[in-house]
Amino acid sequence: MREFLILSRGGQGGVMASRILASAAVLEGLWAQAIPEFGAERRGAIVKSYLRVSDAPIARHSSVRRPEGVAVFSSKILELVDISKLAPGGVPVLVNAAKKPELVDRDVYYVDATSIALKLGLVIAGWPLVNTAMASAMARVFGIAGLESVVKALGEYFRGKLLEANVEAVRIAWDSVMR
Repeated sequence: MREFLILSRGGQGGVMASRILASAAVLEGLWAQAIPEFGAERRGAIVKSYLRVSDAPIARHSSVRRPEGVAVFSSKILELVDISKLAPGGVPVLVNAAKKPELVDRDVYYVDATSIALKLGLVIAGWPLVNTAMASAMARVFGIAGLESVVKALGEYFRGKLLEANVEAVRIAWDSVMR
């Protein structure tokens, strides 16, 4: 079983990203869980989401304690959260950032999901929705699912022009991940 942690801010779509990735994994014949962890947080508060993917049914339904990959939906979260307390050293981290953040004892990947969302008009109440771009980058970096499975999974959640914009975000992010 493979486990992942998503750190986002309320309103960025971290919970939706975990659902999209779970759907993409299922499309590839795997078992998957998307588990949100939040209380009464409001837009902007830090939200944790978890993703489990396995080739067998998943009996565990708790939070993820030892993720094999961490996705951070805003580089500002790195100023507020100590990643070393959430994931052991060596675990790769994917960050939504315009330039590569410096993290000790980590393989760091980054993608400018904010710019992608803004370019495509994926904004609600002034907040760029980075969920689909980050889901795509996670799928690629962590080997969760293939690009076409992520694209197909979007159809479970979006329709019309919103689907088209999110498909474009997924394709751009897939090709834009940097190390």
